Amino acid sequence: MIDSQQASAALDDINDVVKRVRQSRIYQIASLIIIVWGVVLFAAYIAVYTWPRQGYMIWTVFNLLGVVITTTMGVFINRRSGTPRFPIRGLTTFLLIVAFGVFCSVVLGHFGPRQMTVFWALYGMLFYAIAGLWFGYAFVVIAICTSALALLGYYYAGAAYLLWMAVAHGGGLIAGGLWMRRI
Repeated sequence: MIDSQQASAALDDINDVVKRVRQSRIYQIASLIIIVWGVVLFAAYIAVYTWPRQGYMIWTVFNLLGVVITTTMGVFINRRSGTPRFPIRGLTTFLLIVAFGVFCSVVLGHFGPRQMTVFWALYGMLFYAIAGLWFGYAFVVIAICTSALALLGYYYAGAAYLLWMAVAHGGGLIAGGLWMRRI
């Protein structure tokens, strides 16, 4: 027989393992999504640098592509885990975040292209940092590092700003997603 202290210690050990497994699962799924968005953003920055006059169209197409890929991944992840549902809450959350961002940047902000680029990078990283409060410090680290690099580029990259952002924002997400897979 075990006494109450031993039973309590065993339950604490079990709870610790459950918490680590859950965080590992969250990191595995999130890292895939973060890597996908890193690739999408990297390609979008390069495309906008190459064809600056089509910037708004390029951003619209690449962001829609990212949403479609992410939603499709959500459907497959849900099915694989035994939840054959469409990830409507995730999609709705994303659409609300985008709608508020569009309102702030277009209606209230009247930003130029450079300001619009840094706004969206920082705005997106805000939600990574918020997610980190619930799901683990890796999200916060990715948000802080990527935001700092975006701000450095905003002030110091000059004409190479979009190339800087391709590496700092897109590449930062790819590196952060790969790092999350190792934690």
